[in-house]
Amino acid sequence: MPAPSPVRSPVPLRDLLLAQDGVLSAAQARATGLSRQSVRRRVARGEWVDLHPGVLAEATRVPTAAMRVRAAALWAGPSGLVHGSAAACWSGMTDRCPRDVGVTLPRGTRRLAPGGIALRRRDVPGPDRTWIRGVAVTAEHLTVLETCAVLPDGAAFLDRVLQRRVVHPALLHEAYCRNAGAHGMAAAHRLLVAALDRADSELERMLLRLLRAAGIGGVVRGLPVGGGREVDLAFPAERVAIELDGWAWHTDPDRFRADRAKGNALVAQGWTLLRFTWHDVHDAPEGTLAAIRRALRR
Repeated sequence: MPAPSPVRSPVPLRDLLLAQDGVLSAAQARATGLSRQSVRRRVARGEWVDLHPGVLAEATRVPTAAMRVRAAALWAGPSGLVHGSAAACWSGMTDRCPRDVGVTLPRGTRRLAPGGIALRRRDVPGPDRTWIRGVAVTAEHLTVLETCAVLPDGAAFLDRVLQRRVVHPALLHEAYCRNAGAHGMAAAHRLLVAALDRADSELERMLLRLLRAAGIGGVVRGLPVGGGREVDLAFPAERVAIELDGWAWHTDPDRFRADRAKGNALVAQGWTLLRFTWHDVHDAPEGTLAAIRRALRR
């Protein structure tokens, strides 16, 4: 993971503060040309405040989650990284930032964490480290796993990021394998398996509930169409077939190809084929029902 320099700053002090949410390290301040005495005078005059040892902030800044994450990362230095729900917040996956920012330092590090930082000592694999806006954080797939394992509504968080296609399920599994045995990974794996199973099966149940509520009858589940193939949902009288593209469809190349072949065969036999995703059924149910009604009328 290439690391930007945490000390030497090629930009003026004002630009550095603007780029870093009003936060900087004492080493960065000295790199702009300020002496140690000049830094301490600014603190004594109340222009700057100490956030953590060696980390300062403009006193006029309203404290924000971004300031807390940035300050924790500067305290950690180039060998550390932000993890867990703080990394999820920094990455834009959630707007909830924990009070204590999770920071990872390599094993063997003997530093003690100040208030506001939850420190762990662990060697994170290279593929699970990245930089976002100048802050070292766990890469998105590990961030998702570690966050869902600690949030009270971790299952809902994991469902949201999967539904929004923020992360790919197969890459989540790879991140789990690289970090298996680490704290929280067992819980994350249970949630991941449940989420993938739930997404595929719940998608079908959700559409059936919509059809019943809309008074649309005549639907058949798992209709055989020859060649050992089945249609997810079908209206045999109208020759309308519905295929639901769940998570297994996206993560299994063989299933993807088989479903495409099945769809082509149905169309060749005179069926009308509709395909819906989780977003179609969960977030746009009226549009989904309207498409089904149009197909049935035809």
